[in-house]
Amino acid sequence: MAERVTAHITGTVARIERPVGAAVAVGDAVVVIESMKMELPVEARSAGTVTEVRCTVGQSVEEGDLLAVIG
Repeated sequence: MAERVTAHITGTVARIERPVGAAVAVGDAVVVIESMKMELPVEARSAGTVTEVRCTVGQSVEEGDLLAVIG
């Protein structure tokens, strides 16, 4: 089953740490969000491969927005 990686805070996408095709383990940072001058990693909750990245660097995101999918 695919895991939906969602923003846990409102902010701006600072970095995409794992592009499409990258393998991830539980706890790996997939995307980094900048909020209130802090960089906050959004971590994978399951292991797998990134199948989709639904955000771009510099994009504003809201809490709950879909950032990536891990299959």
